[in-house]
Order: sequence, then structure tokens, then C-alpha cells
Amino acid sequence: MEALLRILSIIFLVLSACLIGLDSQRIVLFHLISRKASFKDMNALYVLVWIDSAAAVYNLLQVCRCYKLPDLKKDKPASYIYLEWGFYLLDQAAVYVVFAAHSAAAQASIIALTGQKNFQWMKLCDRYTRFCIQIGGALLCGYFACLVMAITSSISAYVLFKRYSPQKFMVLKGK
Repeated sequence: MEALLRILSIIFLVLSACLIGLDSQRIVLFHLISRKASFKDMNALYVLVWIDSAAAVYNLLQVCRCYKLPDLKKDKPASYIYLEWGFYLLDQAAVYVVFAAHSAAAQASIIALTGQKNFQWMKLCDRYTRFCIQIGGALLCGYFACLVMAITSSISAYVLFKRYSPQKFMVLKGK
């Protein structure tokens, strides 16, 4: 189950990174000036592409770990407890970093959508509508990836903290 959730988060992260990284739109002003909008124009989107890519690679390595290491539930040597703590902490860090990056990009995108009259920033999404819609879809995919990664992190927390509980932890009572 953990491997399937990680694969799903990889799909959403790669989709988000590709939608942002390959998105660009060119408009021509007054038949003379050509202006192109891309993800490199906004630093939050540029950083988001790199963070999504790194999180996808991390989840890919964790999928390989799911198939290469012996099952930690059956075979419980004491040395694996440090690995479980490391996996748990890395999962938590990955979720928080991806969520923070997507929230920063969403905030910057809202400013591009609505503008800011105090700073005399104009609304960019009035001119670059396809670009903004694609960025919005990418942010939505990124938030789905955050949700799936949070579920995966709770699974790794369950595996870790199950070691510290009694034998009949989370067992339903019979009638």
C-alpha cells in the first residue's frame, strides 16, 4: 500500500513540475513588442519546479526501498529502528517542504491573478489566461501530492510507533 501511495505521489509531483516547467505563453503588443510569460518570471514557481522534482526523486528512492529492504514488520532487528526513524523524519520533512513551496507559489499566483494596487502591480492573468489556468492546475496537482504524501507519512509513523506499543495494538475486539 505504501509503494502504491508513493507512486501516486510521484505521478502528481511529476505532473505538477511538468505543467509548470513547460508552461509558457507569448503575446504580441501593438504588433511590435512580443512578451513571453514563463515559470522563470516568478521565483516561487521556479523554486517549486525544483522542489517537486526533488520530492519525486525522494519518493522514487523510497519505492525502491519498499521492494529492496526486507519487510520490517516480519523481521524486526533492533538496527532497523534507526532506519524507521530516518524514513519517518524524511517523510515529514518532504511533506512540509512541498506544502510550503506550493503555498508560496499559490500566494504569488494570487497576486498575479488579482494584482496589487498599492504597489501598482497589474493583473497578469488578464493577458496570460492560458498560462494562469495551467499554473492553477499544476498547483492543484501539487496539493493532491501533498495529501497523498501526508497519508504516506502517517503510514510510516504507524510502522514506527507500532514498535513502542503493546502486542495487541489496534486490534479489534471480538464478540
